[in-house]
Amino acid sequence: MLLSARSPLVVLAPSLVAQGIRLRAELPEDDPFLIALYRTTRESELDMLPDWSEEQKQAFVLFQFNAQRHHYRTVLENVAFDVIERHGEPIGRLYSQELRSQLHIVDIALSPEVRGQGLGGAILESLGFHAARAGKALGIFVESYNPARHLYDRLGFQSIGEQHIYVEMERPVEVALARGEVA
Repeated sequence: MLLSARSPLVVLAPSLVAQGIRLRAELPEDDPFLIALYRTTRESELDMLPDWSEEQKQAFVLFQFNAQRHHYRTVLENVAFDVIERHGEPIGRLYSQELRSQLHIVDIALSPEVRGQGLGGAILESLGFHAARAGKALGIFVESYNPARHLYDRLGFQSIGEQHIYVEMERPVEVALARGEVA
């Protein structure tokens, strides 16, 4: 397992901390939450399989979750695996990796009940600002059809490449510094 400590660039803005938002390292007992969260990111695909039983869908989700986890933990280096909490309750996950020229978001996902409230954007703004202060861009890969793509566009991310169904995006240092830190 190629785990690492969280990068010092992964800092939440004071306004997020004041809302009870914090990051903590992922623990084995988080697995039920993380699997359920992962499933929420695949629901539209599962909806296209009306002939599958609930057991088949759950087996598929578990298989895909474990495959993704295996990849993240054995292929990628220097990744911090964090749970996003609000007032001590898990509401998401943030997997980050500090690279030479960027702070890379390996994965970010929020529970459906907190999506669309600006929390994801505020987290990304804060990460982008702190990365930019260190002279690094903020990077992420996103599926071309992912609705979050609109958020990344709105935050000033730019497409810098494509790999299969993924678009590689980066938020330049200048964009983050011009916008400043989230209050």
